[in-house]
Parts: sequence; C-alpha cells; structure tokens
Amino acid sequence: MRLEPPEQIFLRDINDYSEPMSISHPVRIELLQGPSQAWLNLRIALWPHESPESHHQEILGFLAEPSRFQSLMAIDPKGHPLGFIEGSIRSDYVNGTTSSPVGYIEGLYVVEAHRRHGIARQLIDRLTLWFVANQCCEMASDTAPSNQTSIAAHLKLGFQETERAVFFKKQIGLESD
Repeated sequence: MRLEPPEQIFLRDINDYSEPMSISHPVRIELLQGPSQAWLNLRIALWPHESPESHHQEILGFLAEPSRFQSLMAIDPKGHPLGFIEGSIRSDYVNGTTSSPVGYIEGLYVVEAHRRHGIARQLIDRLTLWFVANQCCEMASDTAPSNQTSIAAHLKLGFQETERAVFFKKQIGLESD
C-alpha cells in the first residue's frame, strides 16, 4: 500500500513562543510501531476535518513503510499522551529545499494543556536524528498561511520561511467520486 501525503498538511497551533519555554516535566518519546487509540485521538485533534477511518488508514500506511515514515509520541510519566509527530523521507521536490532526500514533518501536535514546555522541540529533535540517519541534510514542513501561531512556532524552532503558495484546481472532465 502506498500512502500519499494528506492534501493539507500543517502544524496547528502547537505553541505560543512569545516567552522563553522551559521543560518543566519529564517526557518520554516513543516510536509508534502499531496503531493506538491515543495516536488516533491526537491525529483527530490536529486534523478534525478527516474521518476516524481515514486517519486509521493513514496510520496503517505509515506503519507499512517504516523506511519512509516515522511517527513518535511524547508520553508523560503516567503514560498519558502529550503530543505526536509524523515524519517522512521525501525524494521528490520539496518546496524551498535544494537537496534530496529531505526529512519532512507531516504533522506535529501537542495537547493544549502541555504546550510551552518544549515537547514540540523534543519531538522534532528526536525525529531529526532519524532524518540524519537516513541521509537527509534538510528538514521541511508547511502550514496554512493564515496560521500565524504555527508560523511563529516554526520560526522559533529554527525553520526559515521559504515561500507561500495558493493552490488551485479546475474540474475539466467527468466528476470523480
């Protein structure tokens, strides 16, 4: 099964970085090796417009290609999920990059009550190790141009904005289902 990236991939309101952040509680970062309700719930929180079944199928697709996709979850000492990150190795063109392959953040989400504690940074740092081990020298991500919180978080996390785009389509034949 080949999983194509979701149409709209974005980092949604993960942190407000107007003040210095602190890591105030221990977090364990775990590799996700099987579907779980916690993973599904975090995906639904990030992408509420997708159905649970669609999320489940994407999870199975990620798990079917471990050399292309990696998913991690931040967990507190009591075993509660705090956030997750999904990454991929992309060999096609990635906007704003000059190398291939490129590590790509497909999604990143931290539970609201646990934001501003460095969890997103820990998830990105751990995923970066996997990207580097897979010969990536650049990492990329995207967000909706209107998502100012996400843009600020990306910049604070060391990303540089490369471009903004508006995508269009026009129906030219029979309508697809």
